[in-house]
Amino acid sequence: MYGSRGVGAFAGRRASAAVLGAALLITGCSSGDDEGDGSGKGADAAITQQPKGASPFWVNPEGNAAQQMAGLEQDGKKAEAEQIRKIAEQPTAEWISPENPEEQTRGFTEAADKAGRTALLVLYNIPHRDCGQYSQGGAADGDAYRSFIDGVAKGIGDRAATVILEPDAVLHLVDGCTPEKFHEERYDVLNGAVDKLKSLKNTTVYLDAGNAGWGDPDQIFEPLKWAGIDRADGFSVNVSNFYSTEDSIAYGKKLSAKVGGKPFVIDTSRNGNGPYTQGDADERWCNPPGRALGETPTTETADPLVDAYLWVKRPGESDGECKGGPKAGAWWEDYAVKLAEADEGKGDGD
Repeated sequence: MYGSRGVGAFAGRRASAAVLGAALLITGCSSGDDEGDGSGKGADAAITQQPKGASPFWVNPEGNAAQQMAGLEQDGKKAEAEQIRKIAEQPTAEWISPENPEEQTRGFTEAADKAGRTALLVLYNIPHRDCGQYSQGGAADGDAYRSFIDGVAKGIGDRAATVILEPDAVLHLVDGCTPEKFHEERYDVLNGAVDKLKSLKNTTVYLDAGNAGWGDPDQIFEPLKWAGIDRADGFSVNVSNFYSTEDSIAYGKKLSAKVGGKPFVIDTSRNGNGPYTQGDADERWCNPPGRALGETPTTETADPLVDAYLWVKRPGESDGECKGGPKAGAWWEDYAVKLAEADEGKGDGD
Protein backbone atom coordinates (compact mmCIF):
# COMPACT_ATOMS: atom_id res chain seq x y z
CA MET A 1 0.00 0.00 0.00
CA TYR A 2 3.04 2.24 0.20
CA GLY A 3 4.24 1.50 -3.32
CA SER A 4 6.98 -0.62 -1.81
CA ARG A 5 6.95 -3.38 -4.38
CA GLY A 6 9.54 -3.26 -7.08
CA VAL A 7 12.19 -5.90 -6.54
CA GLY A 8 10.90 -8.18 -9.27
CA ALA A 9 14.31 -9.51 -10.29
CA PHE A 10 14.44 -13.05 -9.02
CA ALA A 11 17.79 -14.68 -9.55
CA GLY A 12 16.27 -17.89 -10.85
CA ARG A 13 15.80 -16.34 -14.29
CA ARG A 14 18.47 -18.63 -15.70
CA ALA A 15 18.50 -22.30 -14.86
CA SER A 16 22.13 -22.37 -15.91
CA ALA A 17 23.25 -19.68 -13.45
CA ALA A 18 25.46 -22.05 -11.52
CA VAL A 19 27.04 -23.39 -14.67
CA LEU A 20 27.67 -19.85 -15.87
CA GLY A 21 29.37 -18.96 -12.60
CA ALA A 22 31.72 -21.90 -12.95
CA ALA A 23 32.34 -21.15 -16.61
CA LEU A 24 33.56 -17.69 -15.73
CA LEU A 25 36.66 -19.28 -14.30
CA ILE A 26 37.52 -20.49 -17.78
CA THR A 27 36.22 -17.73 -20.07
CA GLY A 28 35.98 -13.99 -20.03
CA CYS A 29 38.40 -13.35 -17.17
CA SER A 30 41.30 -12.05 -19.18
CA SER A 31 39.97 -8.53 -18.57
CA GLY A 32 41.14 -8.61 -14.98
CA ASP A 33 43.80 -5.91 -15.27
CA ASP A 34 43.54 -3.92 -12.03
CA GLU A 35 43.57 -0.67 -13.92
CA GLY A 36 41.42 -1.64 -16.89
CA ASP A 37 39.63 1.50 -18.01
CA GLY A 38 36.40 -0.11 -19.24
CA SER A 39 36.38 2.35 -22.09
CA GLY A 40 36.22 0.10 -25.15
CA LYS A 41 33.43 1.40 -27.37
CA GLY A 42 33.67 -0.23 -30.77
CA ALA A 43 31.32 -2.97 -31.86
CA ASP A 44 34.04 -5.55 -31.34
CA ALA A 45 35.48 -4.08 -28.13
CA ALA A 46 35.56 -6.49 -25.21
CA ILE A 47 33.86 -5.84 -21.90
CA THR A 48 36.56 -4.90 -19.40
CA GLN A 49 36.73 -3.80 -15.78
CA GLN A 50 36.03 -0.26 -14.61
CA PRO A 51 38.87 1.65 -12.87
CA LYS A 52 39.32 0.00 -9.49
CA GLY A 53 39.75 3.19 -7.48
CA ALA A 54 36.26 4.50 -8.18
CA SER A 55 34.47 1.22 -8.90
CA PRO A 56 35.96 -1.81 -7.15
CA PHE A 57 33.07 -4.08 -8.11
CA TRP A 58 33.39 -6.84 -10.68
CA VAL A 59 32.08 -6.46 -14.22
CA ASN A 60 30.90 -9.85 -15.42
CA PRO A 61 32.16 -10.15 -19.01
CA GLU A 62 29.69 -13.01 -19.55
CA GLY A 63 26.72 -11.29 -17.88
CA ASN A 64 23.24 -11.16 -19.34
CA ALA A 65 23.62 -7.70 -20.86
CA ALA A 66 26.98 -8.64 -22.39
CA GLN A 67 25.45 -11.71 -23.98
CA GLN A 68 22.50 -9.72 -25.30
CA MET A 69 24.88 -7.09 -26.70
CA ALA A 70 26.88 -9.76 -28.49
CA GLY A 71 23.72 -11.21 -29.98
CA LEU A 72 22.63 -7.81 -31.27
CA GLU A 73 26.06 -7.26 -32.83
CA GLN A 74 25.85 -10.63 -34.57
CA ASP A 75 22.41 -9.67 -35.91
CA GLY A 76 23.82 -6.45 -37.31
CA LYS A 77 21.92 -4.26 -34.85
CA LYS A 78 24.88 -2.02 -34.11
CA ALA A 79 22.92 0.92 -32.71
CA GLU A 80 21.00 -1.25 -30.25
CA ALA A 81 24.18 -3.08 -29.27
CA GLU A 82 25.92 0.17 -28.40
CA GLN A 83 23.00 1.17 -26.18
CA ILE A 84 23.14 -2.16 -24.35
CA ARG A 85 26.91 -1.69 -23.96
CA LYS A 86 26.11 1.09 -21.48
CA ILE A 87 24.65 -1.61 -19.25
CA ALA A 88 27.06 -4.42 -20.05
CA GLU A 89 30.20 -2.42 -19.19
CA GLN A 90 29.05 -1.59 -15.66
CA PRO A 91 29.24 -3.87 -12.61
CA THR A 92 25.79 -5.22 -11.81
CA ALA A 93 24.71 -7.54 -9.03
CA GLU A 94 24.49 -11.29 -9.34
CA TRP A 95 21.21 -12.55 -7.85
CA ILE A 96 21.93 -15.95 -6.31
CA SER A 97 19.25 -18.52 -7.02
CA PRO A 98 18.41 -21.37 -4.60
CA GLU A 99 19.78 -24.06 -6.92
CA ASN A 100 23.41 -24.80 -6.06
CA PRO A 101 24.09 -21.51 -4.23
CA GLU A 102 27.54 -22.69 -3.16
CA GLU A 103 28.61 -23.39 -6.73
CA GLN A 104 27.20 -20.08 -7.97
CA THR A 105 28.83 -17.92 -5.34
CA ARG A 106 32.13 -19.73 -5.68
CA GLY A 107 32.10 -19.17 -9.44
CA PHE A 108 31.29 -15.48 -9.17
CA THR A 109 33.66 -14.69 -6.31
CA GLU A 110 36.55 -16.61 -7.82
CA ALA A 111 36.09 -14.85 -11.16
CA ALA A 112 35.91 -11.49 -9.38
CA ASP A 113 38.96 -12.31 -7.31
CA LYS A 114 40.92 -13.25 -10.41
CA ALA A 115 40.02 -9.85 -11.88
CA GLY A 116 41.12 -8.09 -8.69
CA ARG A 117 37.58 -6.96 -7.90
CA THR A 118 34.78 -7.49 -5.38
CA ALA A 119 31.74 -9.59 -6.28
CA LEU A 120 28.38 -7.87 -5.74
CA LEU A 121 25.75 -10.44 -4.73
CA VAL A 122 22.05 -10.27 -3.87
CA LEU A 123 20.35 -12.85 -1.68
CA TYR A 124 16.63 -12.92 -2.43
CA ASN A 125 15.30 -16.23 -1.16
CA ILE A 126 13.47 -15.39 2.08
CA PRO A 127 10.50 -17.69 2.81
CA HIS A 128 7.14 -16.23 1.69
CA ARG A 129 8.98 -13.77 -0.54
CA ASP A 130 7.16 -10.84 -2.20
CA CYS A 131 3.78 -11.69 -0.63
CA GLY A 132 2.42 -13.47 -3.69
CA GLN A 133 3.40 -10.73 -6.16
CA TYR A 134 5.40 -11.11 -9.38
CA SER A 135 8.50 -12.42 -7.58
CA GLN A 136 6.73 -14.71 -5.15
CA GLY A 137 8.54 -17.79 -3.91
CA GLY A 138 11.61 -18.17 -1.80
CA ALA A 139 12.85 -20.94 0.47
CA ALA A 140 10.25 -23.44 1.67
CA ASP A 141 10.90 -22.70 5.34
CA GLY A 142 13.45 -21.43 7.83
CA ASP A 143 15.57 -24.58 7.68
CA ALA A 144 15.74 -24.44 3.88
CA TYR A 145 16.78 -20.80 4.08
CA ARG A 146 19.51 -21.53 6.63
CA SER A 147 20.83 -24.23 4.30
CA PHE A 148 20.82 -21.70 1.45
CA ILE A 149 22.82 -19.22 3.52
CA ASP A 150 25.29 -21.94 4.52
CA GLY A 151 25.84 -22.73 0.85
CA VAL A 152 26.36 -19.08 -0.02
CA ALA A 153 28.87 -18.65 2.81
CA LYS A 154 30.84 -21.73 1.74
CA GLY A 155 30.93 -20.45 -1.83
CA ILE A 156 32.22 -17.03 -0.83
CA GLY A 157 34.89 -18.31 1.55
CA ASP A 158 37.61 -15.73 2.21
CA ARG A 159 37.14 -13.90 -1.10
CA ALA A 160 35.84 -10.34 -1.25
CA ALA A 161 32.07 -10.00 -1.58
CA THR A 162 29.48 -7.31 -0.98
CA VAL A 163 26.06 -8.78 -0.20
CA ILE A 164 22.67 -7.08 -0.43
CA LEU A 165 20.58 -9.11 2.00
CA GLU A 166 16.95 -9.82 1.15
CA PRO A 167 15.35 -6.86 -0.62
CA ASP A 168 11.93 -6.02 0.86
CA ALA A 169 12.17 -8.70 3.59
CA VAL A 170 12.12 -6.23 6.50
CA LEU A 171 9.91 -3.73 4.70
CA HIS A 172 7.20 -6.33 4.16
CA LEU A 173 7.18 -7.08 7.88
CA VAL A 174 6.25 -3.44 8.43
CA ASP A 175 3.83 -2.59 5.63
CA GLY A 176 1.38 -5.39 6.38
CA CYS A 177 2.34 -7.50 3.38
CA THR A 178 3.85 -10.45 5.27
CA PRO A 179 1.40 -12.21 7.65
CA GLU A 180 2.29 -11.86 11.32
CA LYS A 181 2.58 -15.61 11.77
CA PHE A 182 5.77 -15.51 9.68
CA HIS A 183 7.42 -12.59 11.48
CA GLU A 184 9.30 -14.48 14.19
CA GLU A 185 10.83 -16.91 11.69
CA ARG A 186 11.85 -14.07 9.37
CA TYR A 187 13.62 -12.11 12.09
CA ASP A 188 15.38 -15.28 13.19
CA VAL A 189 16.68 -16.24 9.75
CA LEU A 190 17.75 -12.67 8.93
CA ASN A 191 19.75 -12.47 12.14
CA GLY A 192 21.30 -15.83 11.36
CA ALA A 193 22.18 -14.71 7.83
CA VAL A 194 23.86 -11.54 9.07
CA ASP A 195 25.91 -13.50 11.59
CA LYS A 196 26.89 -16.22 9.12
CA LEU A 197 27.96 -13.81 6.41
CA LYS A 198 29.79 -11.50 8.80
CA SER A 199 31.78 -14.45 10.09
CA LEU A 200 33.50 -14.50 6.70
CA LYS A 201 36.81 -12.68 6.37
CA ASN A 202 36.06 -10.29 3.51
CA THR A 203 32.28 -10.07 3.21
CA THR A 204 30.37 -6.79 3.58
CA VAL A 205 26.65 -7.04 4.33
CA TYR A 206 23.91 -4.47 3.69
CA LEU A 207 20.47 -5.34 5.06
CA ASP A 208 17.74 -3.98 2.81
CA ALA A 209 15.69 -1.07 4.17
CA GLY A 210 13.14 -0.17 1.50
CA ASN A 211 13.01 3.06 -0.46
CA ALA A 212 12.24 6.75 -0.19
CA GLY A 213 8.65 6.33 -1.34
CA TRP A 214 7.23 3.62 0.85
CA GLY A 215 6.76 5.38 4.21
CA ASP A 216 8.74 6.89 7.07
CA PRO A 217 12.05 5.76 8.61
CA ASP A 218 10.31 5.79 12.00
CA GLN A 219 8.32 2.76 10.85
CA ILE A 220 11.27 0.56 9.96
CA PHE A 221 14.24 1.39 12.17
CA GLU A 222 13.21 -0.89 15.05
CA PRO A 223 12.43 -3.84 12.75
CA LEU A 224 15.86 -3.33 11.18
CA LYS A 225 17.39 -3.59 14.65
CA TRP A 226 15.40 -6.74 15.34
CA ALA A 227 16.72 -8.15 12.03
CA GLY A 228 20.38 -7.58 12.96
CA ILE A 229 21.34 -4.20 11.48
CA ASP A 230 23.68 -3.59 14.43
CA ARG A 231 25.92 -6.43 13.24
CA ALA A 232 25.62 -5.70 9.52
CA ASP A 233 27.87 -3.17 7.79
CA GLY A 234 24.91 -1.01 6.84
CA PHE A 235 21.71 -1.05 4.81
CA SER A 236 20.56 -0.72 1.19
CA VAL A 237 17.88 1.55 -0.23
CA ASN A 238 15.98 1.88 -3.52
CA VAL A 239 16.65 -1.70 -4.67
CA SER A 240 14.85 -2.21 -7.99
CA ASN A 241 13.08 1.12 -7.57
CA PHE A 242 13.29 4.53 -9.21
CA TYR A 243 13.52 7.19 -6.50
CA SER A 244 16.13 9.83 -7.17
CA THR A 245 19.56 9.65 -5.63
CA GLU A 246 18.84 12.90 -3.81
CA ASP A 247 15.65 11.54 -2.25
CA SER A 248 17.36 8.23 -1.46
CA ILE A 249 20.19 10.01 0.34
CA ALA A 250 17.69 12.02 2.39
CA TYR A 251 15.77 8.87 3.34
CA GLY A 252 18.95 6.96 4.13
CA LYS A 253 20.39 9.71 6.31
CA LYS A 254 17.20 9.96 8.38
CA LEU A 255 17.20 6.20 8.84
CA SER A 256 20.93 6.05 9.59
CA ALA A 257 20.46 8.47 12.48
CA LYS A 258 18.08 5.97 14.05
CA VAL A 259 20.24 2.86 13.63
CA GLY A 260 23.52 4.00 15.12
CA GLY A 261 24.85 6.02 12.21
CA LYS A 262 25.13 3.03 9.89
CA PRO A 263 26.18 3.84 6.31
CA PHE A 264 24.16 2.73 3.31
CA VAL A 265 24.25 1.99 -0.41
CA ILE A 266 21.80 3.17 -3.07
CA ASP A 267 20.57 1.27 -6.10
CA THR A 268 20.94 3.82 -8.90
CA SER A 269 20.46 1.39 -11.76
CA ARG A 270 17.27 2.96 -13.16
CA ASN A 271 16.68 6.17 -11.21
CA GLY A 272 18.03 8.64 -13.76
CA ASN A 273 14.60 10.22 -14.31
CA GLY A 274 13.22 9.54 -10.85
CA PRO A 275 9.96 7.69 -10.13
CA TYR A 276 7.00 7.30 -12.45
CA THR A 277 4.02 9.30 -11.19
CA GLN A 278 1.25 8.29 -13.57
CA GLY A 279 -1.13 5.35 -13.72
CA ASP A 280 -2.07 2.94 -10.93
CA ALA A 281 -0.10 3.88 -7.81
CA ASP A 282 0.18 0.20 -6.80
CA GLU A 283 2.17 -0.65 -9.94
CA ARG A 284 4.17 2.48 -10.69
CA TRP A 285 7.25 0.49 -9.76
CA CYS A 286 6.58 -2.20 -12.37
CA ASN A 287 8.26 -1.58 -15.73
CA PRO A 288 7.40 2.14 -15.74
CA PRO A 289 7.98 3.91 -19.08
CA GLY A 290 10.30 6.84 -19.55
CA ARG A 291 12.90 5.82 -16.97
CA ALA A 292 16.67 6.14 -17.41
CA LEU A 293 19.88 4.65 -16.15
CA GLY A 294 21.18 6.41 -13.04
CA GLU A 295 24.65 7.17 -11.70
CA THR A 296 27.12 4.49 -12.65
CA PRO A 297 28.38 2.28 -9.82
CA THR A 298 31.04 3.94 -7.71
CA THR A 299 32.30 4.28 -4.17
CA GLU A 300 32.93 7.98 -4.80
CA THR A 301 29.58 9.36 -3.66
CA ALA A 302 28.07 12.67 -2.66
CA ASP A 303 27.87 11.95 1.07
CA PRO A 304 30.18 10.26 3.60
CA LEU A 305 27.28 8.11 4.84
CA VAL A 306 26.75 6.68 1.34
CA ASP A 307 29.21 3.84 0.85
CA ALA A 308 28.38 3.35 -2.82
CA TYR A 309 26.03 3.83 -5.72
CA LEU A 310 25.32 0.34 -7.04
CA TRP A 311 23.41 -1.28 -9.86
CA VAL A 312 21.59 -3.88 -7.79
CA LYS A 313 18.65 -4.35 -10.12
CA ARG A 314 20.01 -5.47 -13.47
CA PRO A 315 18.88 -2.89 -16.04
CA GLY A 316 16.99 -4.45 -18.92
CA GLU A 317 15.46 -7.28 -16.88
CA SER A 318 11.72 -7.10 -16.35
CA ASP A 319 9.99 -6.27 -13.07
CA GLY A 320 7.16 -8.66 -13.91
CA GLU A 321 4.31 -9.32 -16.30
CA CYS A 322 2.96 -5.79 -16.41
CA LYS A 323 2.86 -3.09 -19.09
CA GLY A 324 3.63 -5.72 -21.68
CA GLY A 325 6.72 -7.06 -19.93
CA PRO A 326 7.88 -10.68 -19.65
CA LYS A 327 8.14 -12.52 -16.33
CA ALA A 328 10.17 -11.02 -13.51
CA GLY A 329 13.89 -11.22 -14.21
CA ALA A 330 13.55 -11.99 -17.93
CA TRP A 331 15.46 -9.83 -20.41
CA TRP A 332 13.35 -7.22 -22.20
CA GLU A 333 15.34 -5.79 -25.08
CA ASP A 334 13.03 -2.89 -25.93
CA TYR A 335 12.90 -1.68 -22.34
CA ALA A 336 16.67 -2.05 -21.95
CA VAL A 337 17.36 0.01 -25.07
CA LYS A 338 14.96 2.73 -23.95
CA LEU A 339 16.62 2.91 -20.52
CA ALA A 340 20.00 3.38 -22.16
CA GLU A 341 18.72 5.89 -24.73
CA ALA A 342 17.02 7.92 -21.99
CA ASP A 343 20.37 8.11 -20.22
CA GLU A 344 21.33 10.68 -22.86
CA GLY A 345 18.46 12.97 -21.90
CA LYS A 346 17.98 12.57 -18.18
CA GLY A 347 15.49 14.82 -16.52
CA ASP A 348 12.98 14.67 -19.35
CA GLY A 349 10.38 13.49 -16.82
CA ASP A 350 7.35 11.28 -17.30
